[in-house]
Amino acid sequence: MSLQNLQKADPFADDGLDDIADQVGSEENYLHIRIQQRNGRKSLTTLQGLGKEYDPKKLLKAFKKEFACNGTVVDDEQLGEVIQLQGDQRIKIKNFLVENGIPMSNIKVHGF
Repeated sequence: MSLQNLQKADPFADDGLDDIADQVGSEENYLHIRIQQRNGRKSLTTLQGLGKEYDPKKLLKAFKKEFACNGTVVDDEQLGEVIQLQGDQRIKIKNFLVENGIPMSNIKVHGF
């Protein structure tokens, strides 16, 4: 009779699951739409995670014209190019992106 749980095993040894762990929490495929509170009633909507196939400046121009708000493209070291729009435009951005061919499963809307 052999008891397997009494055999010696190194708890710090590599188990070969490093590749899988990198893929599980991957946020690279998602477009994140967030809202940030400024002061008082003012807020800022950000869109990040755009792929290289999309031009953020052209997208920003379309957003500004469609939603009647101002915005800018900000370069971030970690997040890449982030589109910022004035006001709470989360639902409008999501609907605009879905209408233009981006799958709903690739969009995550954050905020209160």
